[in-house]
Amino acid sequence: MNMNTAAGKGARGLTTTEAPFIEDAKAQGQLYIHQPYEEYSEQNHEAWRKLFARMLPRWEKYANPHFLKGIESLCLNPNQVPRLDDVNNFLNPLTGFRAKAVAGYVPAYKFFDCLRNRDFPTTITIRRADQLDYLPEPDIFHDIAGHVPMHTDKAFADTLVRFGELAYLAAEIGSGIKDEHEKLVRLESIIKAMARFFWFTIEFGLMKGKDGLKVYGSGLLSSYGEIEHCIESPNVQRYPIQLEWVINQYFEIDHYQPLLFWVDSFDHLFSLVDELEAWMKDGRLNNVSGGEPAVNEEDLRSFLVPGSVN
Repeated sequence: MNMNTAAGKGARGLTTTEAPFIEDAKAQGQLYIHQPYEEYSEQNHEAWRKLFARMLPRWEKYANPHFLKGIESLCLNPNQVPRLDDVNNFLNPLTGFRAKAVAGYVPAYKFFDCLRNRDFPTTITIRRADQLDYLPEPDIFHDIAGHVPMHTDKAFADTLVRFGELAYLAAEIGSGIKDEHEKLVRLESIIKAMARFFWFTIEFGLMKGKDGLKVYGSGLLSSYGEIEHCIESPNVQRYPIQLEWVINQYFEIDHYQPLLFWVDSFDHLFSLVDELEAWMKDGRLNNVSGGEPAVNEEDLRSFLVPGSVN
C-alpha cells in the first residue's frame, strides 16, 4: 500500500458507508472482526460527541430507569467513540454479555445464535458528523449507546438469550418438514414473526411504570427525534402488547413508527418469549399476515443450514 492510499483511509476513518477497513473485511468474507480503534478520525469522534450530548437530556426525560442505570454502569465516555474492550470490561461481569464487532449485516440465524451465546453483534462504524439523524442501517452509536446499556440488566439480558434460543427451535421445525416448498413457506412465516416481535419489543418497545410510559427499545433510544415523538405525539398509537397483534403487524423502517406496544416489566417480556415459543411449537406462527419485513434469501438460508454457523 502506498502512502497516498493509507492517507486516504485515515481521512475517511470508520464512517458509515465510507470505511475502507469494512470494505476490505467484506471483500475477504469476514463477518466477525476486531475494532481498529486507530482508524477512527476526529470527525468520527465529533459525531459521537454530538450524538451523546444531544441525546443525554432526552434519555433523562424519556428512557426507562434500567437504561439510565446501564449508561452509568458502562462508564461510556461522552467525548469519544468507545473501545469495545472497555465496554466489555464493564458489561461482561454484570450479565455475561459482550459486544462483538461485525463487518456488516448478520444473517438472522447467526444473529439470534449470538444472542443465545450472550454476544451482541456490534457495528463499529459511525454516521457522519453532519448527518446525525436516523439512518436505516445501524452504527456504533445505535448499538453501543442504544442497545448495550440494556444488556447490563439481568432480566433483559436473560430475555435476549431466551429469544435467541428460539432460532434453534425454528431450524429444528424446518428440518422436520420434507416438502421443500412447505418448508420454505413455513420458515419464512416464522422468521417474519420473530423479526416483528424483535422490532416491536427490543427495537421499539415501551414500558409502563409509575411515571407513565418510558422507552426501552433501542431504535427509539438512539433517535433524537423519535424518542420524544413516541411519547409525546398524539399521532402515535400506544397499546398494551398482545402477541397476536405483534406477530401479524407489518412495519416500515423509513419513518417514525405510528404504532407501538408497551410491556409492564422485563419479566413480562420474558413471559412473552415463552409464549412465542409455545406458539411456534403449536404451529401458530406458520401463516402470519403478509407485508414487511421481507425475509431475504440470506436470512432464510441461515435457518436452512444452521450447521454453518460458527
